[in-house]
Amino acid sequence: MSLVLPDAESKNWVDRFAPRALRPWLKLGRFDRPAGAWLLLLPGWQGVALACAMNQAAPDWILLIKIALGAVVMRAAGCAYNDIVDRDIDAKVARTALRPIPSGQLSVKQAWGFVIAMSLIGLAVLLTLKLAAIILGVVSLGLVAAYPFMKRVTWWPQAWLGLTFNWGALLGFAAVEGSIADLHPFVLYASGLFWTLGYDTIYAIQDIEDDALAGIKSSARRLGGGVKRGVAIFYALCALLALTVGWIAGLGFPFYVLWAFFAGHLLWQALKLKPNDGPLALHLFRSNRDAGLLLAVALALGAMRWS
Repeated sequence: MSLVLPDAESKNWVDRFAPRALRPWLKLGRFDRPAGAWLLLLPGWQGVALACAMNQAAPDWILLIKIALGAVVMRAAGCAYNDIVDRDIDAKVARTALRPIPSGQLSVKQAWGFVIAMSLIGLAVLLTLKLAAIILGVVSLGLVAAYPFMKRVTWWPQAWLGLTFNWGALLGFAAVEGSIADLHPFVLYASGLFWTLGYDTIYAIQDIEDDALAGIKSSARRLGGGVKRGVAIFYALCALLALTVGWIAGLGFPFYVLWAFFAGHLLWQALKLKPNDGPLALHLFRSNRDAGLLLAVALALGAMRWS
């Protein structure tokens, strides 16, 4: 029996307000569930904030908007691509069986058209950035293409998602600096990797039983009864690496204040987590938008050096 009913998220803005003909398309791109878009764009904002703080400058709002738009459309393209690859598996999992492709609302051909359209918008945004950021954006496609297959070959697909979702930290830094020749963005990237390992392990708790039946691997299944301890370790490493970023970048006192709130948020998630509570897992997963925003603001305010 699934931990989350198929219609658990039916009361969203798409079902309430969108024209019926548009709903399958919006759901294909997960526009009805914006948490994932936030988790993709936030590392990009963090990379921008870090680069600007190191130069004691405020982030460029136009650049932040570009990164947000690019993340939203590329997340939509990635979700549609994932659904194309996983359409047979999704049909066997209660939480995903009603997605547009396995439920028959959209064909695979239509989904590919959606992927291409979203990717072209993302490319148009990417081409307005500096060359180093453009190159990083193109390289990231390899990570995106491989991700749906990871759950078939490794118990740690969440780690691959971490490599993919946090690529924006490098891209955002390069969009400001024109390169990633410094150590700082890579430490931030590593912090994000463990952040994603934590929150996506939490997310995977929802599907443990169905994943086992379908033969899908996940960190939540691999950790088993130690999932709570595993998430705590991932989050501790994330927070420690984020603190290291602030230290090696010489960021000011405001960074450390907000970093404490960021670390506290992660600690709250780890303590509150219950391995057999799917709805709680979804709630904790979604709360990572706030955690990511805290770190982004902390990095931005780090431009205010010690007096």
